[in-house]
Amino acid sequence: MFTPGRRSFLALAFAAGVATGACRSTPATPASAAPVSADVWAVVDGREIRRDAVEKAYRRLVQPNPAISEDEALASKLNVLDRMITEDVMLAKARELKIELPPSDLDAAFNEGKKNIPDEAFNKELAARNLTAADMRDATGRDLTIQKLIEREVTSKINVTDQDVDAFFQANKAQFNLPEDAYHIAQIVITPGRDAGINNRTGDDAATPQAATAKAQMLMERLKAGAPFNEVAMDYSEDPQSAGQGGDVGLVPVSALRQVPPQLRDAVVKAKPGTVSVVPMEGGYTIVALVARQSAGQRDPSMPEVRDGITATIRGRREQLLRTAYVEAARDNANVVNHLARRLVESAAKPPSMPAPLAPK
Repeated sequence: MFTPGRRSFLALAFAAGVATGACRSTPATPASAAPVSADVWAVVDGREIRRDAVEKAYRRLVQPNPAISEDEALASKLNVLDRMITEDVMLAKARELKIELPPSDLDAAFNEGKKNIPDEAFNKELAARNLTAADMRDATGRDLTIQKLIEREVTSKINVTDQDVDAFFQANKAQFNLPEDAYHIAQIVITPGRDAGINNRTGDDAATPQAATAKAQMLMERLKAGAPFNEVAMDYSEDPQSAGQGGDVGLVPVSALRQVPPQLRDAVVKAKPGTVSVVPMEGGYTIVALVARQSAGQRDPSMPEVRDGITATIRGRREQLLRTAYVEAARDNANVVNHLARRLVESAAKPPSMPAPLAPK
Protein backbone atom coordinates (compact mmCIF):
# COMPACT_ATOMS: atom_id res chain seq x y z
CA MET A 1 0.00 0.00 0.00
CA PHE A 2 1.30 3.45 -0.85
CA THR A 3 1.11 6.54 1.33
CA PRO A 4 1.43 9.93 -0.41
CA GLY A 5 4.71 11.73 0.21
CA ARG A 6 5.51 15.24 -1.02
CA ARG A 7 7.65 15.52 -4.15
CA SER A 8 8.31 11.79 -4.01
CA PHE A 9 7.23 8.87 -6.17
CA LEU A 10 4.43 8.27 -3.71
CA ALA A 11 3.01 11.75 -4.20
CA LEU A 12 3.62 12.08 -7.92
CA ALA A 13 2.20 8.69 -8.82
CA PHE A 14 -1.05 9.30 -6.95
CA ALA A 15 -1.46 13.06 -7.30
CA ALA A 16 -4.51 12.47 -9.49
CA GLY A 17 -6.50 10.35 -7.08
CA VAL A 18 21.37 0.68 10.69
CA ALA A 19 21.38 2.06 12.62
CA THR A 20 22.46 3.92 14.70
CA GLY A 21 21.57 2.67 18.07
CA ALA A 22 20.62 5.01 20.90
CA CYS A 23 23.27 5.94 23.39
CA ARG A 24 23.58 3.32 26.08
CA SER A 25 23.23 4.32 29.68
CA THR A 26 26.36 3.69 31.69
CA PRO A 27 27.11 3.84 35.37
CA ALA A 28 27.41 7.39 36.67
CA THR A 29 30.89 8.79 36.85
CA PRO A 30 32.15 8.50 40.44
CA ALA A 31 32.25 11.78 42.32
CA SER A 32 35.97 11.30 42.89
CA ALA A 33 36.74 11.03 39.19
CA ALA A 34 38.82 13.78 37.67
CA PRO A 35 36.83 16.47 35.81
CA VAL A 36 36.52 15.91 32.09
CA SER A 37 37.56 18.65 29.70
CA ALA A 38 34.68 20.51 28.06
CA ASP A 39 36.19 19.56 24.70
CA VAL A 40 35.65 15.86 25.46
CA TRP A 41 32.11 15.12 24.28
CA ALA A 42 32.14 11.35 24.75
CA VAL A 43 34.38 8.52 25.93
CA VAL A 44 34.12 4.99 24.51
CA ASP A 45 36.10 2.31 26.33
CA GLY A 46 38.60 4.96 27.34
CA ARG A 47 38.86 6.49 23.84
CA GLU A 48 37.91 10.16 23.70
CA ILE A 49 35.65 11.69 21.06
CA ARG A 50 36.46 15.37 21.15
CA ARG A 51 34.44 18.36 20.12
CA ASP A 52 36.59 19.27 17.11
CA ALA A 53 36.06 15.77 15.65
CA VAL A 54 32.29 16.11 16.07
CA GLU A 55 32.31 19.57 14.52
CA LYS A 56 34.21 18.22 11.52
CA ALA A 57 31.84 15.29 11.12
CA TYR A 58 28.89 17.68 11.42
CA ARG A 59 30.27 19.85 8.60
CA ARG A 60 30.70 16.73 6.48
CA LEU A 61 27.35 15.09 7.19
CA VAL A 62 24.95 18.02 7.50
CA GLN A 63 24.26 20.65 4.85
CA PRO A 64 25.50 24.19 5.67
CA ASN A 65 22.50 26.27 6.72
CA PRO A 66 23.06 29.77 8.15
CA ALA A 67 19.39 30.01 9.15
CA ILE A 68 19.52 27.07 11.54
CA SER A 69 19.08 27.94 15.21
CA GLU A 70 21.63 27.14 17.91
CA ASP A 71 19.27 24.59 19.45
CA GLU A 72 18.70 22.87 16.07
CA ALA A 73 22.43 22.77 15.35
CA LEU A 74 23.18 21.30 18.77
CA ALA A 75 20.48 18.68 18.33
CA SER A 76 22.05 17.67 15.02
CA LYS A 77 25.48 17.52 16.62
CA LEU A 78 24.09 15.27 19.35
CA ASN A 79 22.88 12.94 16.58
CA VAL A 80 26.26 13.12 14.86
CA LEU A 81 28.00 12.33 18.14
CA ASP A 82 25.76 9.29 18.61
CA ARG A 83 26.71 8.15 15.12
CA MET A 84 30.40 8.65 15.93
CA ILE A 85 30.07 6.57 19.09
CA THR A 86 28.72 3.69 17.03
CA GLU A 87 31.45 4.22 14.45
CA ASP A 88 34.12 4.11 17.17
CA VAL A 89 32.69 0.85 18.54
CA MET A 90 32.57 -0.71 15.05
CA LEU A 91 36.11 0.36 14.16
CA ALA A 92 37.39 -1.07 17.46
CA LYS A 93 35.65 -4.34 16.58
CA ALA A 94 37.29 -4.30 13.14
CA ARG A 95 40.72 -3.82 14.75
CA GLU A 96 40.02 -6.67 17.15
CA LEU A 97 39.18 -8.95 14.21
CA LYS A 98 42.20 -7.67 12.24
CA ILE A 99 40.03 -6.38 9.39
CA GLU A 100 42.13 -4.07 7.24
CA LEU A 101 41.31 -1.94 4.22
CA PRO A 102 43.86 -2.14 1.40
CA PRO A 103 44.95 1.36 0.27
CA SER A 104 44.10 0.41 -3.32
CA ASP A 105 40.45 -0.24 -2.29
CA LEU A 106 40.28 3.14 -0.59
CA ASP A 107 41.81 4.89 -3.62
CA ALA A 108 39.32 3.22 -5.96
CA ALA A 109 36.30 4.03 -3.79
CA PHE A 110 37.32 7.65 -3.19
CA ASN A 111 38.00 8.30 -6.86
CA GLU A 112 34.80 6.55 -7.94
CA GLY A 113 32.80 8.63 -5.49
CA LYS A 114 33.88 11.94 -6.99
CA LYS A 115 34.51 11.02 -10.60
CA ASN A 116 31.31 12.71 -11.83
CA ILE A 117 31.95 15.86 -9.79
CA PRO A 118 34.14 18.49 -11.48
CA ASP A 119 37.24 19.30 -9.44
CA GLU A 120 36.20 22.94 -9.18
CA ALA A 121 32.78 22.01 -7.76
CA PHE A 122 34.32 19.44 -5.40
CA ASN A 123 36.87 21.92 -4.06
CA LYS A 124 34.21 24.64 -3.73
CA GLU A 125 32.03 22.33 -1.69
CA LEU A 126 34.96 21.38 0.54
CA ALA A 127 35.72 25.06 1.13
CA ALA A 128 32.06 25.76 2.00
CA ARG A 129 32.21 23.00 4.61
CA ASN A 130 35.69 23.97 5.87
CA LEU A 131 36.99 20.49 5.02
CA THR A 132 39.87 19.01 3.06
CA ALA A 133 40.03 16.16 0.58
CA ALA A 134 41.94 14.23 3.25
CA ASP A 135 38.97 14.62 5.61
CA MET A 136 36.65 13.09 3.00
CA ARG A 137 39.12 10.33 2.21
CA ASP A 138 39.46 9.43 5.88
CA ALA A 139 35.67 9.28 6.24
CA THR A 140 35.43 7.02 3.19
CA GLY A 141 38.04 4.73 4.72
CA ARG A 142 36.08 4.43 7.96
CA ASP A 143 32.87 3.71 6.07
CA LEU A 144 34.52 1.01 3.98
CA THR A 145 36.17 -0.62 7.00
CA ILE A 146 32.83 -0.85 8.80
CA GLN A 147 31.25 -2.20 5.62
CA LYS A 148 33.89 -4.95 5.48
CA LEU A 149 33.18 -5.74 9.13
CA ILE A 150 29.43 -6.03 8.50
CA GLU A 151 29.99 -8.16 5.40
CA ARG A 152 32.17 -10.57 7.38
CA GLU A 153 30.16 -10.70 10.60
CA VAL A 154 26.60 -10.31 9.25
CA THR A 155 26.07 -10.53 5.51
CA SER A 156 28.22 -13.60 4.91
CA LYS A 157 26.27 -15.54 7.56
CA ILE A 158 22.80 -15.00 6.09
CA ASN A 159 21.33 -18.06 4.39
CA VAL A 160 18.02 -18.06 2.51
CA THR A 161 16.69 -21.57 1.88
CA ASP A 162 14.19 -22.87 -0.67
CA GLN A 163 11.78 -23.37 2.22
CA ASP A 164 12.14 -19.69 3.13
CA VAL A 165 11.33 -18.66 -0.44
CA ASP A 166 8.31 -20.96 -0.70
CA ALA A 167 6.95 -19.84 2.67
CA PHE A 168 7.31 -16.18 1.68
CA PHE A 169 5.50 -16.82 -1.58
CA GLN A 170 2.59 -18.61 0.10
CA ALA A 171 2.25 -15.83 2.69
CA ASN A 172 2.26 -13.13 0.01
CA LYS A 173 0.69 -14.97 -2.93
CA ALA A 174 -1.72 -12.17 -3.82
CA GLN A 175 1.20 -9.79 -4.39
CA PHE A 176 2.46 -12.07 -7.18
CA ASN A 177 -0.68 -11.71 -9.26
CA LEU A 178 -0.17 -8.31 -10.86
CA PRO A 179 -2.86 -6.78 -13.08
CA GLU A 180 -0.15 -4.82 -14.92
CA ASP A 181 3.61 -4.49 -15.14
CA ALA A 182 5.19 -2.80 -12.13
CA TYR A 183 8.54 -1.53 -10.93
CA HIS A 184 10.00 -2.03 -7.46
CA ILE A 185 11.54 1.32 -6.56
CA ALA A 186 13.53 2.90 -3.74
CA GLN A 187 14.21 6.61 -3.42
CA ILE A 188 16.05 9.34 -1.56
CA VAL A 189 14.21 12.66 -1.76
CA ILE A 190 16.07 15.98 -1.46
CA THR A 191 13.94 19.13 -1.41
CA PRO A 192 15.25 22.69 -1.99
CA GLY A 193 13.46 24.32 0.94
CA ARG A 194 13.04 24.00 4.67
CA ASP A 195 10.67 21.13 5.53
CA ALA A 196 8.65 20.65 8.69
CA GLY A 197 8.63 17.20 10.21
CA ILE A 198 11.92 15.89 8.83
CA ASN A 199 12.37 12.50 10.47
CA ASN A 200 15.50 11.04 8.92
CA ARG A 201 18.06 9.73 11.39
CA THR A 202 20.47 12.67 11.10
CA GLY A 203 17.83 15.42 10.96
CA ASP A 204 19.53 16.68 7.78
CA ASP A 205 17.44 19.05 5.62
CA ALA A 206 18.66 20.91 2.53
CA ALA A 207 17.23 24.44 2.85
CA THR A 208 18.19 25.94 -0.54
CA PRO A 209 18.57 24.74 -4.14
CA GLN A 210 22.36 25.10 -3.76
CA ALA A 211 22.32 22.99 -0.61
CA ALA A 212 20.16 20.40 -2.37
CA THR A 213 22.71 20.13 -5.21
CA ALA A 214 25.58 19.73 -2.77
CA LYS A 215 23.65 17.14 -0.78
CA ALA A 216 22.85 15.11 -3.91
CA GLN A 217 26.55 15.08 -4.82
CA MET A 218 27.54 14.05 -1.31
CA LEU A 219 25.01 11.21 -1.16
CA MET A 220 26.01 9.86 -4.57
CA GLU A 221 29.61 9.88 -3.36
CA ARG A 222 28.61 7.79 -0.35
CA LEU A 223 26.58 5.36 -2.48
CA LYS A 224 29.40 4.91 -4.97
CA ALA A 225 31.77 4.25 -2.07
CA GLY A 226 29.58 1.29 -1.12
CA ALA A 227 27.22 2.68 1.50
CA PRO A 228 23.94 0.67 1.56
CA PHE A 229 21.13 2.56 -0.17
CA ASN A 230 18.66 1.86 2.65
CA GLU A 231 21.07 3.22 5.28
CA VAL A 232 21.72 6.41 3.30
CA ALA A 233 17.97 6.86 2.78
CA MET A 234 17.24 6.47 6.49
CA ASP A 235 19.96 8.97 7.32
CA TYR A 236 19.26 11.64 4.70
CA SER A 237 16.03 11.26 2.71
CA GLU A 238 13.61 14.15 3.23
CA ASP A 239 10.52 12.09 2.38
CA PRO A 240 8.82 11.33 5.73
CA GLN A 241 6.91 8.35 4.38
CA SER A 242 9.74 6.35 2.81
CA ALA A 243 12.83 7.42 4.79
CA GLY A 244 12.02 5.12 7.70
CA GLN A 245 11.71 2.18 5.28
CA GLY A 246 15.15 2.79 3.82
CA GLY A 247 13.61 4.62 0.86
CA ASP A 248 11.59 1.59 -0.25
CA VAL A 249 8.28 2.58 -1.89
CA GLY A 250 7.41 -0.94 -3.05
CA LEU A 251 5.87 -1.80 -6.42
CA VAL A 252 4.77 1.12 -8.58
CA PRO A 253 2.47 0.04 -11.45
CA VAL A 254 2.99 1.30 -14.98
CA SER A 255 -0.26 3.28 -14.86
CA ALA A 256 1.06 5.23 -11.87
CA LEU A 257 4.42 5.86 -13.55
CA ARG A 258 2.61 7.49 -16.47
CA GLN A 259 1.55 10.26 -14.09
CA VAL A 260 5.05 11.25 -12.90
CA PRO A 261 7.31 13.76 -14.69
CA PRO A 262 9.00 12.27 -17.78
CA GLN A 263 12.55 12.56 -16.42
CA LEU A 264 11.61 10.57 -13.33
CA ARG A 265 9.65 8.00 -15.30
CA ASP A 266 12.54 7.53 -17.75
CA ALA A 267 15.00 7.04 -14.89
CA VAL A 268 12.94 3.98 -13.94
CA VAL A 269 11.57 2.60 -17.19
CA LYS A 270 14.85 2.87 -19.14
CA ALA A 271 17.08 1.63 -16.32
CA LYS A 272 18.39 -1.81 -15.54
CA PRO A 273 17.68 -3.32 -12.10
CA GLY A 274 20.31 -2.13 -9.66
CA THR A 275 20.73 1.23 -11.39
CA VAL A 276 20.83 4.37 -9.22
CA SER A 277 20.05 7.70 -10.92
CA VAL A 278 19.92 11.34 -9.81
CA VAL A 279 16.89 13.17 -11.19
CA PRO A 280 16.41 16.97 -10.82
CA MET A 281 12.95 17.65 -9.38
CA GLU A 282 11.45 21.09 -8.71
CA GLY A 283 14.73 22.62 -7.58
CA GLY A 284 15.61 19.51 -5.60
CA TYR A 285 16.53 15.94 -6.50
CA THR A 286 15.25 12.39 -6.30
CA ILE A 287 17.90 9.70 -6.16
CA VAL A 288 16.00 6.72 -7.50
CA ALA A 289 17.04 3.07 -7.46
CA LEU A 290 15.32 0.50 -9.64
CA VAL A 291 15.24 -2.66 -7.56
CA ALA A 292 13.39 -4.92 -10.01
CA ARG A 293 10.85 -5.09 -12.82
CA GLN A 294 7.79 -7.25 -12.30
CA SER A 295 5.68 -8.52 -15.22
CA ALA A 296 1.88 -8.65 -15.17
CA GLY A 297 0.13 -11.93 -14.44
CA GLN A 298 0.35 -14.71 -11.89
CA ARG A 299 3.89 -15.59 -11.02
CA ASP A 300 5.39 -18.31 -8.86
CA PRO A 301 8.80 -19.36 -7.48
CA SER A 302 9.46 -21.55 -10.53
CA MET A 303 10.30 -18.31 -12.36
CA PRO A 304 13.94 -17.34 -11.77
CA GLU A 305 13.15 -13.62 -11.48
CA VAL A 306 10.49 -14.36 -8.83
CA ARG A 307 12.75 -16.64 -6.81
CA ASP A 308 15.65 -14.19 -7.08
CA GLY A 309 13.41 -11.30 -6.06
CA ILE A 310 12.04 -13.13 -3.03
CA THR A 311 15.54 -14.22 -2.03
CA ALA A 312 16.80 -10.63 -2.28
CA THR A 313 13.86 -9.36 -0.21
CA ILE A 314 14.37 -11.92 2.55
CA ARG A 315 18.12 -11.39 2.56
CA GLY A 316 17.70 -7.63 2.73
CA ARG A 317 15.29 -7.84 5.65
CA ARG A 318 17.50 -10.23 7.57
CA GLU A 319 20.60 -8.18 6.88
CA GLN A 320 18.95 -5.02 8.17
CA LEU A 321 17.69 -6.84 11.27
CA LEU A 322 20.97 -8.59 12.03
CA ARG A 323 23.03 -5.48 11.26
CA THR A 324 20.98 -3.52 13.79
CA ALA A 325 21.26 -6.34 16.34
CA TYR A 326 25.02 -6.65 15.79
CA VAL A 327 25.55 -2.92 16.32
CA GLU A 328 23.28 -2.87 19.36
CA ALA A 329 25.11 -5.82 20.92
CA ALA A 330 28.51 -4.26 20.29
CA ARG A 331 27.41 -0.96 21.82
CA ASP A 332 25.88 -2.79 24.76
CA ASN A 333 29.27 -4.35 25.52
CA ALA A 334 31.07 -1.02 25.30
CA ASN A 335 31.53 1.43 28.14
CA VAL A 336 30.05 4.63 26.69
CA VAL A 337 29.84 7.96 28.47
CA ASN A 338 28.14 10.70 26.45
CA HIS A 339 29.37 13.79 28.26
CA LEU A 340 27.60 16.21 25.91
CA ALA A 341 24.24 14.58 26.63
CA ARG A 342 24.92 14.64 30.37
CA ARG A 343 25.85 18.32 30.27
CA LEU A 344 22.67 19.15 28.40
CA VAL A 345 20.56 17.29 30.96
CA GLU A 346 22.40 18.92 33.86
CA SER A 347 21.82 22.35 32.32
CA ALA A 348 18.04 21.65 32.31
CA ALA A 349 17.93 21.42 28.49
CA LYS A 350 19.53 24.85 28.15
CA PRO A 351 22.68 24.49 26.01
CA PRO A 352 25.74 24.89 28.21
CA SER A 353 28.11 27.71 27.38
CA MET A 354 30.60 26.55 24.79
CA PRO A 355 33.49 28.21 23.01
CA ALA A 356 33.34 28.84 19.27
CA PRO A 357 33.92 25.81 17.03
CA LEU A 358 37.53 24.96 16.46
CA ALA A 359 38.95 25.59 13.00
CA PRO A 360 40.10 22.45 11.20
CA LYS A 361 43.79 21.74 11.39
